[in-house]
Amino acid sequence: MSISQHPYISLAQESIQHYLIHQTRLPCPESLPQDLKSPSGAFVSIKKLKQLRGCIGTLEPCEPNLAMEIIENALKAALQDPRFSPVTSEELQDLTYSIDVVRPLEKISGPAELDPHVYGLVVRSNGRQGVLLPDLEGVDTVEEQIQICRSKGGIHDGDPIDLYRFKVERFR
Repeated sequence: MSISQHPYISLAQESIQHYLIHQTRLPCPESLPQDLKSPSGAFVSIKKLKQLRGCIGTLEPCEPNLAMEIIENALKAALQDPRFSPVTSEELQDLTYSIDVVRPLEKISGPAELDPHVYGLVVRSNGRQGVLLPDLEGVDTVEEQIQICRSKGGIHDGDPIDLYRFKVERFR
């Protein structure tokens, strides 16, 4: 762990390492900086050699504080992302992390209020939803962003949709 590494990244990394060694969840650190004490949704993304290895998150807080949200979502991204096999101890040295702290969702009236480089997107229809974080490599248009969300949520092209945008604060 490098000295200059952001505390959010360190917490995600420690969470995964702790679980792989002890098979238990990392306890919440006792002394937390103020920004980790408040509840917030957060996504933890893990890459191995620049390729996605896991990403799980919450749009709204599910834990009592951001520290626990990061600890929990780091474990889920490493061990429970259905697209990937669980992370192993042997991979740890090849992993990099990013944390996206989610700001509140805003319902919007249409695509004109989106910018894929600024806003994440939630597309909802008939109890289904697709979510996409902002500023992702290869997602450059609003149309791509909406289509990816529809696909992720199993929402057909003709289905009526509600759009919600959100901003994130990203830490790498």
